[in-house]
Amino acid sequence: MLKKQQEQLKIEFKQALTEFVETFKDHISTPDNQWTVKGFIDVFKNIYTISADTKIVSKILEIHLFPKLLEFANQNNFRIVLAEQQNYYPDLSFVNADDESIKFAVDLKTTYRLPDNPEFCNGFTLGSHGQYFVNRKSNKNIQFPYSEYLGHFCLGVIYSRSGSEKSDETRTYRLDELKSIASVISEFEFFVHEKWEIASDYQGSSNTANIGSITKIRDILEGNGVFKKLGEKWFDEYWINYGKVQITKSDGKVKKITALKDYLVYRGKNPKLANPKVNKPARKTRRGQK
Repeated sequence: MLKKQQEQLKIEFKQALTEFVETFKDHISTPDNQWTVKGFIDVFKNIYTISADTKIVSKILEIHLFPKLLEFANQNNFRIVLAEQQNYYPDLSFVNADDESIKFAVDLKTTYRLPDNPEFCNGFTLGSHGQYFVNRKSNKNIQFPYSEYLGHFCLGVIYSRSGSEKSDETRTYRLDELKSIASVISEFEFFVHEKWEIASDYQGSSNTANIGSITKIRDILEGNGVFKKLGEKWFDEYWINYGKVQITKSDGKVKKITALKDYLVYRGKNPKLANPKVNKPARKTRRGQK
């Protein structure tokens, strides 16, 4: 398939998914922007509330949105292939029903607004920059080899966490009390971007080889990542070489390159091509990412 054809298919997929995602808010939230999920129910019709723990919320949101994603796939002649293992990339592979060479990777990402600075969110990881990212024919920890996907997308959900005083995880409710249960999250915003569009140049976690995202919400919604002025090619090159290239500083010390500006200087390029990172928060605010 010609590169131009691949780019057109990628544009069409992003546009279709972006338009469809506009229906998600009505699917998962009430008119006053509260999450419609209140808890889980047992066979005795007891309702148990859920916590705002990011891992719990992320998994339930994925389950809640999956029927809509199936609807999108059916409408656009795709089948969905789920990740075979929990740590596989991506969460969802959209494979064209008529031509299996047309594949798109879609990772579902959820994060919350920082309560003390709601212009920012906690951020999230955008997949590994390890083996399958470097060796794009590899099958390790990936559903299909990286190079087989025409595009790598992030379908994101940004939400606000309700105050702890609004929910009581120790209480059990009856069905007729359903409306009195406080939602643990609210105020949803959705976005669809290729992952390079919202990538930062630092790792998303300190102990694993994961690519980090930017964290200013406006920039995320606009796809205004660190590689905005450079494009996907430079995103790939930088993260393939992240922490592997060494430079000697003026004081004679050897340093591994873990910043895009340093990498651009190393490659003889203008460091101003790195989109400004004025939105980078303190690292302690990025814990608990998905």
